[in-house]
Amino acid sequence: MTDLSAPALTAIEQCLALDTDESCLVVTDEKREPIGEALYDAARAVTDDVSIVRYPPGDQHGEEPPAPVAAAMREADVFLAPTTKSLSHTRARSQATAAGARGATLPGITEEVFTTGLDTDYDAIERHTRETYEQVAGADEVRVTAPNGTDITFRPGEREWLQDTGIVHEAGGFSNLPAGETFVSPETADGTYVVDGTMMPYGLLDGQELRFEVEDGYVTDISDDEVREQVETGAEEVGQDAYNLAELGIGTNVAVTDLVGSVLLDEKAAGTVHIAIGDDAGIGGDTDAPLHLDGIIREPTVYADGEEVSLPSPN
Repeated sequence: MTDLSAPALTAIEQCLALDTDESCLVVTDEKREPIGEALYDAARAVTDDVSIVRYPPGDQHGEEPPAPVAAAMREADVFLAPTTKSLSHTRARSQATAAGARGATLPGITEEVFTTGLDTDYDAIERHTRETYEQVAGADEVRVTAPNGTDITFRPGEREWLQDTGIVHEAGGFSNLPAGETFVSPETADGTYVVDGTMMPYGLLDGQELRFEVEDGYVTDISDDEVREQVETGAEEVGQDAYNLAELGIGTNVAVTDLVGSVLLDEKAAGTVHIAIGDDAGIGGDTDAPLHLDGIIREPTVYADGEEVSLPSPN
């Protein structure tokens, strides 16, 4: 059995800085319960006011949890959510942080990713994230190219670039864990991007490339049947919003040296870019959709207003 105590301690003490007089909530499901229990035990060593709630895994990333879970998240000082499907881009998460809770989601986390992704220096990740952020924040246009045929231009407009450093010490703060990216929900985008790293439902792509055409901020063509089906299912509920070009993110975690097939970890890999379809309301956009599909691109070159951005490299 994998010892999960050390990464759980990193999450509770270094990343969330849980205090003795604070309440802590762990949200999990039966597929991620060992990680949830490890976080509960680490939090229990700090505070007596700790709870764990479990609910059945959702069907899609970005799907809202049951109302009682959302209410408990709003009431906690600190929350951690190791769940099969992501709560990052949900109203439950955004309402909890708006209410002053600080927290971290760990979507799709596995024991391997938990131990690997949290066995690192988060102060260094914070530094690399800030350095990357400073090069792109304020740019009118950000262009991404790659040898696989990617050539897409994003226009953030009035929307702000955000930083996911893993250091969540202030009320209302939020991060993924493992962490390490700077990202934006652009107002619009045009071009082509080709995912050759990791994307659900496949995980790590082995020689496969998924091609997406984007026009006026919406994905207009998807080369892959499985991914297209996911988006079409979302469109049955929200129409065109399911095709929204939701996010451009730049990975800054220098400890991630190889892609492993976990979107949660691979999108943080230094020197990669990820682009997402669907919901962006939780990251500065205005689109509510029942999905958020990230695709990781290897070997990108990023330009901010025509100037090449210096991307961090894996250790």
